[in-house]
Amino acid sequence: MKSTHTHIVLGLGVTGLSVVRYLCNQGIVPLVMDTREHPSGAAKLQDEFPTVPLKTGSFDVRLLIQANQIIISPGIAIDTPEVKAAIDVGIEVIGDIELFARALKKQPPKVIGITGSNGKSTVTTMVGEIAKAAGLTVAVGGNIGTPALDLLKLDADLYVLELSSFQLETTSTLNCIAATCLNISADHMDRYDSINTYRDAKHRLYRQSKLCVINRQDSMTKPIEASNVISFGLDVPESDDWGIANGQFVRGMSEIMPITDAAAVGSHNQSNILAAMALAEAADISRTAMIEVVQHFKGLAHRCEKVDEVGGVIYINDSKATNVGATLAALHGLKDELGDIILIAGGDAKGAVLKPLSEGLAFVSQLIVFGKDASSLAKLHNDTLVVNNMSEAVIKAAECADAGDIVLLSPACASLDMYKNFAERGNDFRQEVGRLHGNE
Repeated sequence: MKSTHTHIVLGLGVTGLSVVRYLCNQGIVPLVMDTREHPSGAAKLQDEFPTVPLKTGSFDVRLLIQANQIIISPGIAIDTPEVKAAIDVGIEVIGDIELFARALKKQPPKVIGITGSNGKSTVTTMVGEIAKAAGLTVAVGGNIGTPALDLLKLDADLYVLELSSFQLETTSTLNCIAATCLNISADHMDRYDSINTYRDAKHRLYRQSKLCVINRQDSMTKPIEASNVISFGLDVPESDDWGIANGQFVRGMSEIMPITDAAAVGSHNQSNILAAMALAEAADISRTAMIEVVQHFKGLAHRCEKVDEVGGVIYINDSKATNVGATLAALHGLKDELGDIILIAGGDAKGAVLKPLSEGLAFVSQLIVFGKDASSLAKLHNDTLVVNNMSEAVIKAAECADAGDIVLLSPACASLDMYKNFAERGNDFRQEVGRLHGNE
């Protein structure tokens, strides 16, 4: 079988469509393959690019090994047998972020890269808002919102990209002004053979950045190889690092603003703010712009978002907490609040070890669990209720809570066992909390 397609796009999701769009604009008509018989992007592909062929149901290795270049979507593992066969015969396999990087290679560095297990969407959005407040033309996307290749048409002064470990596996020439790995905790253990392999994928970003912004309170974010490094943390910093001293966000001895002036609450958000400030300053953005944004930025939907107060009980939606590390961050961030914490958790743990969550459950008076890995979570706390769904969870939480308490949805698991995504899960929580008003 002779292939006439020099470029093959694997995966027809949002990222795959952005790759097709980019290649067609370059005069390249790719072949698209998807293992699903009816991929979600098929109709849009036919509508936008009727001349682009689509092969569904499998990856045809005979065609893959004849391509010049394969562009793989982040949801497809590099060690997929057909992909590995193409790599073994010397076919270049890259992702959309590497295409993005090559499109900018002749320009001065204008990218800020953000990865990590938790908080990256918040920090990415915050850095984008700070750049916008400074008057820059800024484009925000990558693993959040708009695919990176679709951002190129904006010809921005600054690109702020959230980057997943999957995207970084196939990226090698992204030229960042500054980049951070905010934290490392076990995630995607259904795809990585160890947390060190996962960390190594994240750390690929450091090798593509002029400045590495690390979390000094998480040793796994420290580059293995010597780099140009600056750190952030919730303690008093040394030298010109970022931290907190005397109730102020500081860089070295220089005070930026009081921590009480920040709109986002919790120590985990203070850490996010420090990372965002460090990245923004690396891009020569003024501290005035930082202060303006931090004073008004309350955080993102489904990320420790206060959704309601019913009978004096505060309900917080942290549905984006799809791994243990994210839930631990939320619990540590809220542990100093008055009142008890009633935690709603559960879902699909994606093969992760859940036992490390026990440490944070010390701050929880009542644990309520449901979903695929509910039984595993239930073993971690002495006072646990197992329920069938979100409705039951919220009703039981309301029964357990007194005025001044916090009911926190922070699942420590993915949502795909019961929902389309974490946002649908968070909206379900919001809706069920809304029903409580009828019982006041």
